[in-house]
Amino acid sequence: MTTAFYPVRAISDFKDLLMQSAEIFSERTAFSIKKNGEYVGITYPQFRDDVFAFGAALNRLFGLECSRVALIGENSYEWCVSYLAVTCGSGVIVPIDKDLDFDDIASIISVSKSKAIIADEAKTKLLLEKKEQLNDDLIIITMEKPEGGQRQVLDPALIQFSFKGLIEKGKSSAEDLDAYQKISPDPNVMSVLLFTSGTTGASKGVMLSQYNICSDITSLAGVVKINPTDKLLTVLPLHHTYQCTLGFLMMMYSGGNVAFSEGLRYIVQNMQEFKPTLFLTVPLMLEKIHKRIIKAASQKHGGKLALTFGKAISGVGAAFGVNLKERLFGEIQKNFGGELRMIITGAAAISPTVVKDFQAFGLPVYIGYGLTECSPLVIGNNDRIQLPDSVGVPLPGVEAKILNPDSDGVGEIAIKGPMVMLGYYENEEATAEVLQDGWLRTGDLGTVDDEGNFRIAGRSKNVIVTKTGKNIYPEEVEYHLNINPLIAESMVVAGNEDDDGDTSVRAKIFPDIEAIKEKLKLQNVTKEQISKVVQDVIKEVNKKLPRYKNIKSFDIRESEFVKTTTHKIKRFANILDNDEPETQEEENE
Repeated sequence: MTTAFYPVRAISDFKDLLMQSAEIFSERTAFSIKKNGEYVGITYPQFRDDVFAFGAALNRLFGLECSRVALIGENSYEWCVSYLAVTCGSGVIVPIDKDLDFDDIASIISVSKSKAIIADEAKTKLLLEKKEQLNDDLIIITMEKPEGGQRQVLDPALIQFSFKGLIEKGKSSAEDLDAYQKISPDPNVMSVLLFTSGTTGASKGVMLSQYNICSDITSLAGVVKINPTDKLLTVLPLHHTYQCTLGFLMMMYSGGNVAFSEGLRYIVQNMQEFKPTLFLTVPLMLEKIHKRIIKAASQKHGGKLALTFGKAISGVGAAFGVNLKERLFGEIQKNFGGELRMIITGAAAISPTVVKDFQAFGLPVYIGYGLTECSPLVIGNNDRIQLPDSVGVPLPGVEAKILNPDSDGVGEIAIKGPMVMLGYYENEEATAEVLQDGWLRTGDLGTVDDEGNFRIAGRSKNVIVTKTGKNIYPEEVEYHLNINPLIAESMVVAGNEDDDGDTSVRAKIFPDIEAIKEKLKLQNVTKEQISKVVQDVIKEVNKKLPRYKNIKSFDIRESEFVKTTTHKIKRFANILDNDEPETQEEENE
């Protein structure tokens, strides 16, 4: 089992975390909020005071202590205050994906038995428009945008309660504040109820305790050093436990500074303004950035050659203790703000080539593995291990093993540790399927080497099994497709029987049309030309794979795949998606 190599500060619950940080980091900035083009700092004591004031108002005015409260909206300071105000007051927070449609939002509010919902202005407007479809006694609280932000036009008469108004009410009553501060949350009961995005089917409600999440934070703190001087630009949605635990609560524990991206179009601009030291992202986003870097280099005279030469030379320099990376790749680093020291990624597979290249650019990538059911991180690279083709080793306090490995060592990953969920909400059958003898059966397939490094092969539900009993992992085939610059996205599924009467491999492909135009040196391309290019790519991929894994047919998509908010392809949704032209058959050679 991995042991911590940094000292770790114990925390019992979220309130303990918040109060400790407000005292230890009393002079430091917890959040940098952009107002009228300038970043304004909010200190840790100010953040604590806002959480306590908002929580006091929620409990005093609405009796929400120990109640379920839904939370939906864009990433914001108000979102973070709301999350902790509810949970520090012994309530249960129910974060909801802001991209869900109204029917799904209403369903989660109903199923979770939420007594109130805290929403940003856009979602407040939606909720008010359809209020007759919600419970009559549902309390709707609005999070206002900061000055200078784009605002929704809301009729003030329709707004029941506002975030700002409740903060003021909470601060005005010493008695209410005192009562709230005396609340001691039970760290072992459900405190966070998360409805998974369901990449393979219907979503489930994951019940997490404050002990689960605090255990994950302290385990990670033992092997990855986050400093009070670190700054993180929040890009991924906070309702997802990956961003919430690592990019919000872990930063609060460590005394770091958090800012919020204004949107995907503004990431580079926001990075150059805020100059983050940490970047928490997902593989798809990182791979797209990598493609842009390579493309930009190739468009310069000798640029690609210089990039290749630079990576080789920087490696030689590092071997002799000379850091040439800043000089060679300063322009790349400048796009990230110039102060980035670490990239953390997870939630899906990533190309080792991308990881190696960023490492050469002087930007180490820490790959991790986790699940919502594990709060979420359980296996990861750390300050002593950064492997381009492995998700790393179990965190301190985590046990991990491979169940029923096959001849190649591939089996289901099982996890045991204090961060494993309490179970699925009101679903004992589903809980019993995955929680067995204290172990969580993840449904993910992987291997572990002699050094304890884990590698992910794919999802057990996705495996294509041939009639001869051979396993084909779609993720492996997708990797070979996706590293080709002419392919934007792909998804591999079981096709019809091939000439031998066996199961075949079929690929759904969303091509990179701009890259194809560049390759063919054409302003426009026809479907036939696109199909021919894709067919050539598949022929090259098939040469790298055993014959039984060869792609025998493919579909070309005209739009991106349906994805979760962490940019994972929803296999279940896309298998049912028939919005594609007819199948193209790959020739056998």
